[in-house]
Amino acid sequence: MKKHLGHLPEGDPLYAYLKHEIQPQLTGLLQCPVYRVFRLNASNAVYLYEEKGSGSRMIGKFFLIPGRDDETAYRKLSREEHNLNLMRGYGLAAAPHYIAKPLGRNDALNKLLVIEFCQGQLLSAIIRRAIREGNGGPLLHKLTALAWFLAHFHNRTAAPEGVDFAASCAYFDTLMNPLLAEGIVGWPEAGEFFYLRDRWREQPKMWQDRRVLAHGDATPENFLFGDNLNVTSFDLERLRWTDRVFDTGRIAGELAHFFWQATGNRQAAEPFIGHFLWEYACHFPDRERTFAETTRRVPFYMAMTFLRIARNHWLNADYRRRLARQGKKCLRGWEL
Repeated sequence: MKKHLGHLPEGDPLYAYLKHEIQPQLTGLLQCPVYRVFRLNASNAVYLYEEKGSGSRMIGKFFLIPGRDDETAYRKLSREEHNLNLMRGYGLAAAPHYIAKPLGRNDALNKLLVIEFCQGQLLSAIIRRAIREGNGGPLLHKLTALAWFLAHFHNRTAAPEGVDFAASCAYFDTLMNPLLAEGIVGWPEAGEFFYLRDRWREQPKMWQDRRVLAHGDATPENFLFGDNLNVTSFDLERLRWTDRVFDTGRIAGELAHFFWQATGNRQAAEPFIGHFLWEYACHFPDRERTFAETTRRVPFYMAMTFLRIARNHWLNADYRRRLARQGKKCLRGWEL
């Protein structure tokens, strides 16, 4: 979603930067560009700039925001720029698998990163339409495309080293801490969460795969779908070396959440989750083995997804607690 804020004043330093440094990359130098400004619904200060005459568009992401110090903003900006270029260098710079191209950065303008605007439909919109219209066909098709994209993303970056599952356990703890502080998870209940975390830590299956570069923030807001099987992603600030199931389990958990929240049925997403994981497995030499190994690890990463979503204050407190409990149920599958 976007909100029109007006036009960028010519006296604004950002206007000069877009005109002289960014616009020539898109259309050539324009003498008097007029930029319409839209605020996008994103966690950081993210804006869409549309040049009125040419129709060219670009995304501006400001990393220096209230509550964040200059050094942290610089680090996050540099990380995002590096990660976008890194994955494009791995071959995700042309259809059907595309990572948005950074067009420029300006540290003086509140740590600004400008990224090319990419056309497409967000996965979140596709999921909501499938639920609203009761037609899952288009969603299944796009999940096939996403499975291929993520398999390509992971396989291009697979390293000889094994997964360091301890890092995922540490991330698990960072998700639990705010839930405990806010009372979404009670301290007596937390003991079982941490007991189950340790049982997963002991499982060889969680350490056995080769580590890959995972997207790290594989949510329905971070993937755009074009025609056929074309997929674009653009937010790689949380790119990390980890288990490939970090991403596929995140998608599975997000699908479960979308359907559960909209329909009240915790099982409604199961056909879509199964389809997605099966399609992901088809990009490996032994599809059935890959599917079996993936589904054995998925519950842990789905549990982390439920805990992550449960941190969101705009959700009803009762639903947040139900998400946490569902995460605990997933964790109980450690012996599978």
